[in-house]
Amino acid sequence: MRLLLVEDDDHVAAALSAILARHGFTVTHARNGEEALQAVLPTAQGERPSYGVILLDLGLPDQDGYQVCGRIRKLTTTPVIMVTARGDVRSRIHGLNLGADDYVVKPYDPGELLARIHAVSRRHAGTEETAATGTATDGTQLRLGPVTIELPTRRVSVDGESAPLTRKEFDLLALLAQRPGVVFRREQIISEVWRTSWEGTGRTLEVHVASLRSKLRMPALIETVRGVGYRLVAPAA
Repeated sequence: MRLLLVEDDDHVAAALSAILARHGFTVTHARNGEEALQAVLPTAQGERPSYGVILLDLGLPDQDGYQVCGRIRKLTTTPVIMVTARGDVRSRIHGLNLGADDYVVKPYDPGELLARIHAVSRRHAGTEETAATGTATDGTQLRLGPVTIELPTRRVSVDGESAPLTRKEFDLLALLAQRPGVVFRREQIISEVWRTSWEGTGRTLEVHVASLRSKLRMPALIETVRGVGYRLVAPAA
């Protein structure tokens, strides 16, 4: 897999590139936000660079890392993993709202990073397959009060206004919406949406739920069932 590493510290980049190379990755290194954006632009021949994952450190010397994340998302659908020293939920939600697919908080274990890289690449491959076939599950459209979920096109709107969800936010919402009122265990959600049983994904689930509540402007839509998981509470008609 080819990976774009956006990291301004050459020593950190060299060490990380060596680890990634040992696990079969071909690494392209960008030292700042401008280099990162240039790396994802089409070539003069019109060819678009192919990366499996973009690993984006938010502490860049020339641009705000969040802004770079947002601009990258407008240029490519390649999964983006943010690397940040900010561990608070609000910062992570902000990154997810800008289009990041996952995050790693410094200091991190290389094994954790590798697991997240493989996880987002698998999810991205599954999403592309669904988009290519246009396959939907039970029905093509789900309506929950003001919320409309279009399964084939993966679009969500609230009162007719589009809600820009990330891939995993859509998958999570679609899963809960197909059985309103039913409690989904955390382990079940992680297995079906993230396709893993890795315990470290639990915190990611919490952040995605918080982001969905914020984007849909309906905090009560997804109810936390303490000690068990989550369920979708259908709004009154």
